[in-house]
Amino acid sequence: MRTRTWCGVVVSGLFGIGVFAAAGWSVWASGAEQAPGTGPGGSLSVTATSADARREAWARHQQMARESPVADLAWRAVGPRLQGGRIETVAVAPGRTSTIYAGAGIGGVWKSINNGTTWTPIFDKEATTSIGSIAVASSDPNVVWVGTGEVLMARSSYAGFGVYKSVDAGATWTNMGLTDSHHIAQVLVHPKDLNRVWVAAIGRLYSDNEERGVFRTRDGGRTWQRTLYVNARTGAIDLALDPSNPDVLYASMWDRSRKAWGHTPNGTGSGAYKSTDGGATWTLLGNGLPSGATVGRIGLAIARSNPNVVYALVDNYAPLASAPDRIGGEVYRSDDAGSTWRKVNTEPVATGWDFCLIQVAPDNEDVVYLPNNRFMVSENGGRTYRQIQGTLVHLLPHGSTVLHLDQHDLWVNPANGDHMLLGNDGGLHVSYDRGASWLHLNNIPIGEFYAVSVDMDTPYNIYGGTQDNAALFGTSKQTLADNRGDQWTHVYLDQWGGGDSYFTYRDPSDRDIFYYEHQFGDLRRKRLSRGRTESIAPRAPRGQPAYRTNWMTPFFFSAHNPRTMYYATERLFKSPDRGDSWTAVSPDLTSAPPVQGNVPWGTLTSVSESPLRATLLYTGADDGRLHVTRDGGTTWTRIGASLPERWISRVVASRHDEATVYVTLTSYRYNEFAAHIYVSRDYGQTWTSLVGNLPPEPINVVGEDPTDARILYVGTDSGVYASVDRGVTWMSLRANLPTIPVHDLVVHPRESDLVIATHGRSIYIADISAVRALIRRLVSDLPLHRIIEPIGM
Repeated sequence: MRTRTWCGVVVSGLFGIGVFAAAGWSVWASGAEQAPGTGPGGSLSVTATSADARREAWARHQQMARESPVADLAWRAVGPRLQGGRIETVAVAPGRTSTIYAGAGIGGVWKSINNGTTWTPIFDKEATTSIGSIAVASSDPNVVWVGTGEVLMARSSYAGFGVYKSVDAGATWTNMGLTDSHHIAQVLVHPKDLNRVWVAAIGRLYSDNEERGVFRTRDGGRTWQRTLYVNARTGAIDLALDPSNPDVLYASMWDRSRKAWGHTPNGTGSGAYKSTDGGATWTLLGNGLPSGATVGRIGLAIARSNPNVVYALVDNYAPLASAPDRIGGEVYRSDDAGSTWRKVNTEPVATGWDFCLIQVAPDNEDVVYLPNNRFMVSENGGRTYRQIQGTLVHLLPHGSTVLHLDQHDLWVNPANGDHMLLGNDGGLHVSYDRGASWLHLNNIPIGEFYAVSVDMDTPYNIYGGTQDNAALFGTSKQTLADNRGDQWTHVYLDQWGGGDSYFTYRDPSDRDIFYYEHQFGDLRRKRLSRGRTESIAPRAPRGQPAYRTNWMTPFFFSAHNPRTMYYATERLFKSPDRGDSWTAVSPDLTSAPPVQGNVPWGTLTSVSESPLRATLLYTGADDGRLHVTRDGGTTWTRIGASLPERWISRVVASRHDEATVYVTLTSYRYNEFAAHIYVSRDYGQTWTSLVGNLPPEPINVVGEDPTDARILYVGTDSGVYASVDRGVTWMSLRANLPTIPVHDLVVHPRESDLVIATHGRSIYIADISAVRALIRRLVSDLPLHRIIEPIGM
């Protein structure tokens, strides 16, 4: 069960050109006013990128990688592995239980042929590593299908690129279409006919589209027929095939949508369907199942031991009469192959939303598994449930003693119900005794990092926060290739063995103190030797609305004073004493949206202090607002009104020139796959695009090389690029990297190391001496176009 919390309404700030004076601040708006509209109730209209345009972008990405002057750059994977990461889907080769395929939410497909002792990534060169489903053909284990685009509707659920097929057990792949479906929830292969395949396509997350629903092919994927469709917002989320008759299928449709400021996980389009002719036609199921606007995601399961028994786990948003503030999953059972249904559970048993899976033990129709937020089991036909926890052993050292939260897939051996594989936010777990004990296969480097920082130790250390696997630090002098295990340490672990973390720093003047944060700005300070943790985030005065904080709230130490910290809500706060006390140094620097969704909106997403001048600071917000202060916060000026109204992913004050500032914007939350990067050389008064020959990939971060103002680096949703001419022309730094989102990067001030934080494949380091050497070639008068050939300019 869960409690649904809605954000409070806030009062709108003042718009227009002029001065807003409050608490001693002044805010000047310069340039033309942007039309409001990025938030709820706004008028901004963004055209989603077409599948053809995405294919062209991928072709450019590949061409730039092939033709890069530093194509032989060597990236070193340094982990970590021990923390695990989100395993979205698991498949096992029929009759070969030691051969496992694991699909990471944003980390690609991994294959093990020795029960998970070692793993090989087998999907790294494709257009996406966001994985939703894997299916191995029963009649030929060399035939493997992958549905891309993870199933979750989370804020970092990346769009996929359709379905892929391998006929050589994952050695090579062919894209089989459905590229505009974005998210594939399920792929089923006919048990005897390799040419017959069914696909559950969810469709785009952030916009409506037509390529969603249930698709089938009868020619191995050369052509597809959509056989079940509801509307442009409703997609197929689950498929179940009758083990006794492959012409009988069940499907569930999910009416859901997401925006940057909120999500709607339910609607009138949600429902369960049945086909008795191999998916050619479908019938909506009722007779006891709920319907209407309160129905969310539905999970389906057929009892292998008695296919007349079918279960449905329904995420129902209708309030309970006994507890109107709670909502949760409801379990329905049919004993007549879906003709009639009855609710069997007596209280909410699952959180629903992204966690709505249900399975039946292969040898007992009354044993029902709910691998949801927690892993639950019923042994009386779905009426009552208990939590499966079991004893836990880790393959690599890990501090947790409990099974991780947020389950995403469960494979139960059809020939031996004791044998299970469980994928969750903590990675992959195996049990041989129905969950009484677990081995955590935490040897896959799929950490979803949000941010990275480094120190000046020799060798230097790396710090970062991850999606649901806490904050970690480790030495830079390691490589996964040596197979010696991880030299990483958790800064903390919550009671479930993880926890969301973002920016993570070590105190500049006290090596025993760490700073990290949880969701929405829950800033913590921890003395590692004592295990003592304090919550130090600024709080709104009693009786006032809570501050609006982003999921990943910016905070950092000043480069000019090791005791000074900054922290961002809708305002910027400053602490002179490492977080003991805080003072607001700005008013609301967002559009102050008068209407809120169910995710905080109108929040600062990036803050930058000039390394050259302590009183020069820039802020960027999720609604596209940019501001600058040149007097430490006494006055603020609105800048960048001519820039696209998009989520500001990074603003960076130059370390080489005081008047120069860079800004990147990301529009993937609008299903617009485009590159946005700009520079101003006059404190934000005028701006120039630096997109140049970059492929249209959303940009997450930009950084300068500390040794040369001409060298820039950017991390995108597909990789990393560099420029040696101040952003006029770009080259790919992909080399041996997988296709992966790069959320943060830093160039070590002392070493020739570029450190990147990937959201799905942990941390990589590259020696960038070769990039810097290109500058020397420029100085020797070799024309730039001879070094980097522009593509499509």
